[in-house]
Amino acid sequence: MEPTTYCTNIHPGESWEEIRSGVLGHAPAVAAAVCPDRPFPVGLRLSGRASLEIDDAAARTFADEAASLGLTFRTINGFPYGRFHHTPVKESVYLPDWRDPERAAYTLRLARLLAAWLAEGESGSISTVPIGFRQGFPDAALPAAYAAIRRTLAALAGLYETTGRRIRLAVEAEPGCLIETTAQMAAFFAAVDAPPAHMDHLCVCYDCCHQALQYEDPVASLALLAKNSIAVGHVQVSSALHYDGADVSRLARFVEPVYLHQAVARLHDGTLCRFDDLPQAISARLDGVASWRVHFHLPIFVSQLPECTTTQPFLRTILPLFAPSIPLEVETYTWSVLPAELKTQGLTQSIIREIAWVEAARRP
Repeated sequence: MEPTTYCTNIHPGESWEEIRSGVLGHAPAVAAAVCPDRPFPVGLRLSGRASLEIDDAAARTFADEAASLGLTFRTINGFPYGRFHHTPVKESVYLPDWRDPERAAYTLRLARLLAAWLAEGESGSISTVPIGFRQGFPDAALPAAYAAIRRTLAALAGLYETTGRRIRLAVEAEPGCLIETTAQMAAFFAAVDAPPAHMDHLCVCYDCCHQALQYEDPVASLALLAKNSIAVGHVQVSSALHYDGADVSRLARFVEPVYLHQAVARLHDGTLCRFDDLPQAISARLDGVASWRVHFHLPIFVSQLPECTTTQPFLRTILPLFAPSIPLEVETYTWSVLPAELKTQGLTQSIIREIAWVEAARRP
């Protein structure tokens, strides 16, 4: 079974040196605690800036340093391109999207790095934006975005031919974006229209928080992917807020200025109403609501808060269903904005506790 890991987007850092220091300064302690007898596969986040700063020599040095500490890399978080901590990120996290040539260029820089770090015969995946944020993305721009994705898949196929390392583009459904549900993901795969050899380089980054937010049934969600022959490249493990009741203002303390906290209301008739951020949901004063779910990556061992619960039951159902070879990554990047009572221990110890929780939950 592939060891459960965590995504290093929890460590602030945008330059290559900041990211390198964050990984080498934190991951070895986690690895020693949860994976002492075998290499620990870190889920690496690399910003657009870092991907431009790192050269071949620095990449080789980093791989050697990491290997000496028992760290390896099979996945890269290529979703947030720009600054990701301590500043308003909100909808800018989706930029550049697939309309912008820099999104493809950035992804291919990451792919070449990952190919250099993988052992012969290994494969890896790079998560990415699900085309773009729905607001401000005209339908007329979709053909160009799809064409950019097809060119990227062709380049990944070429990289495989020259290196023997298969790197897959892992599209991550995200609330508020053009792909936010599993059904939309299936429709996207059907619409890409790339040659089969290129489609082998396309997969899903399955974010458990994002699909729980859509009130999806975890078994049905995975069944729909399987029915459409859609592979899961890696899994991001996190929970959302769940509130039974109509008064979403009860969750107002989770409003903060850095990240979007999309909110989804399920009405008594089953209809879903979606809002791009929690303040909009609070202001709407929606009638007929049975419950709310709010996008706020919480420590996964948390099941109960004073005012609500979490979507932890989604994790308990879905985690045992993933094949043992699929990498699972805890992704609680919200550490810097978490309410104080949820930081029950230091950062490293919290990551270790989350990984231990996943390891216990994934075993039937």
